[in-house]
Amino acid sequence: MRDITIEHPKDQIVEIMRRIYGYGMTTTSGGNLSILDNEDNMWISPGGIDKGSLQREDIICVKADGTIIGRHKPSSEFPFHRAIYKMRPDVRGILHAHPPALVSFSIAKKIPDTSVLPNARSVCGEVGYAPYAIPGSEELGRNIAQVFAKGHSTVLLENHGAVTIGSSLFHAFKRFETLDFCARLLNHAYLLGKPTLLTPAEIEFSLIDRNSQFHATDDSVRSSQELELRYHMCNLIRRAYRQQLFTSTEGSFAVRLDDKRFLVTPYGKDRDNLEPEDLILVDGHSYEKGKPLSRAAWFFRAIFDRQPEINSLIISHAPHVMAYGVANEPFDPRLIPESYILLREMPVFEYGTHYRNVEDVAKVISPRQPVIIIRNECLLTSGKTLLEAYDRMEVAEFSAKAALSARTLGGLKAITDEETKALVKAFKLPE
Repeated sequence: MRDITIEHPKDQIVEIMRRIYGYGMTTTSGGNLSILDNEDNMWISPGGIDKGSLQREDIICVKADGTIIGRHKPSSEFPFHRAIYKMRPDVRGILHAHPPALVSFSIAKKIPDTSVLPNARSVCGEVGYAPYAIPGSEELGRNIAQVFAKGHSTVLLENHGAVTIGSSLFHAFKRFETLDFCARLLNHAYLLGKPTLLTPAEIEFSLIDRNSQFHATDDSVRSSQELELRYHMCNLIRRAYRQQLFTSTEGSFAVRLDDKRFLVTPYGKDRDNLEPEDLILVDGHSYEKGKPLSRAAWFFRAIFDRQPEINSLIISHAPHVMAYGVANEPFDPRLIPESYILLREMPVFEYGTHYRNVEDVAKVISPRQPVIIIRNECLLTSGKTLLEAYDRMEVAEFSAKAALSARTLGGLKAITDEETKALVKAFKLPE
């Protein structure tokens, strides 16, 4: 896997700017990123330069003595970057941008609650709030730095946007991306009702290691089938990331090779940069040593053992469909023929059901009920093939997005029971 944290600061800034621009988290003129290197030189994105076509030659270096090297001027927000680095010597990367979901919270003077999903709070920490000041001013720099001085790593700016910090620019990006995802999810959920938040005890319960039955072993000889599958899995994992169905470290694939073996995504690795060798082969309850096993390996193992007709599983946090799971509202996939054919009824489980008794979930997800929602946890899709499971994930998200939009048009009319029965018969769906 490509590790961008060991690349030159110029290349890191260009790569992260590419992501936030492509992900719709900044505009042509908005957003600024910086890195403080080991010689205390600050590398920072320029002001007034198109962020959609940023090149490494555009990045500015501000030396420790204040000398500026580069063909452009540093970002106008340079003062608050400088103030944060002075206040927090542990920080080596800073990200600031104005994605619409986070701006909506900043202008409403509300902080998005990361307790909406179990892992988000551990990524972002407690979110701070900085009062408004003129962009680029010393006052704004002081306001932001004072909040970070209290120990926050993620800060919402009043009527402005958000800033995140980290031990590297990529760590700052993960926090920013996760906070933005929570904001988008909450915005969708508020259209349905009041979002349900997880308690500290529920979050702690989700973080328990349930992979104790697995042990690491030496690599085995790889078949052509396995190598081909690794290739296709990586292509679809990167696509899921770019379709905003995954974040850089959240979202998992598991694909069966045979009755005992399956391939699974690694824990905590960047989904946009995964390569075939990063995937992990699980054989029974052993896995390739030297790789971080997916925290959901136990869950995938239980389903594959229970459902021999399922060959592929995907865990995602698709924001529109998960809004229903967070708002505790039923989602009826009988919207268009494709949605019902691929999704069927989409059973919903309460948060923590699979932790307490995995069999309750493993016996339900099946060719007859290939897609389920676990509230405040995930969307789980399955299929006979990798592409079928992936298609169901996309269709579930697109269908939920359409259903939310239909609410603003006065509601929706689902396909009737009789029409549903006709679809089952016409497409020979499992009954």
